[in-house]
Amino acid sequence: MINRVLVLFTSISFFLMACNDHDYNPNQTENENQESVETSATVQDESQPEKDLKKETSKINLVGNVKAEYRVNKDNWSFKPIGDANPKVVLLTFDDAPDKYSLEIAKTLKRLEVPAIFFVNGHFLEKDENKAMLKEIHDMGFPIGNHTYSHVNLKELTEKEQEREIVKLNNLVEGIIGERPKYFRAPFVSNTDHSKKVAEEEKMLVMNWTYGYDWEKEYQDKKALTDIMLNSPYLGNGANLLMHDRKWTSEAIEDIVKGFQKKGYKFHDLKLIETPA
Repeated sequence: MINRVLVLFTSISFFLMACNDHDYNPNQTENENQESVETSATVQDESQPEKDLKKETSKINLVGNVKAEYRVNKDNWSFKPIGDANPKVVLLTFDDAPDKYSLEIAKTLKRLEVPAIFFVNGHFLEKDENKAMLKEIHDMGFPIGNHTYSHVNLKELTEKEQEREIVKLNNLVEGIIGERPKYFRAPFVSNTDHSKKVAEEEKMLVMNWTYGYDWEKEYQDKKALTDIMLNSPYLGNGANLLMHDRKWTSEAIEDIVKGFQKKGYKFHDLKLIETPA
């Protein structure tokens, strides 16, 4: 009986390793605080004890019986398929929410039946109207991510200050929508070892991005932003797309979505992304 269990878990572990990596050309960042690219690889030992195999394979389950089909690729922060999942997918994410345009963006995406993550800042949630906006976005089915309380460069803070920026926001978000964020993105992609540790303790997936342009002056226009998002040299399978709570982004989002669909891309079902939770 034990031998049959070992064979089963060993087969699953090899299945999880059958992923496709993609070449990566770094896109220019929001500022000079781009951290070095991290890579990780895990090799499964066939002699691994049964209890360790159970621990490894348990990571494929997210909620209930929903099996993860994608995991983050830290080479370029895209998402790579686990096994034979459709590789031609992209993920929409919006930072600096909920300021002025997040709710409008969410309503457009809801109408188009397209998922996205809204990464929020705590200072926007100090107003009751913004709290109501966040709750409405969440009630429409959009996951909420943590983008720190004050949108600060974590590398310039002490470990205690970093923890406060992350945990204080999680507490605030939970008080508004009834659950803690499952995703974490540091402003200026300036993660630290400690911020990643805190995110892990909070059971959040650390998430940077593959490319984004809407903060750059030449793309603060509906037509220009749509064109670059659809035709960026960094577009590829599993791309993690960064946008923000901005007027021109709100104006462009429907054309961006339809453009990706015309190119044959699907949008991530977020329940299928492997997270620490």
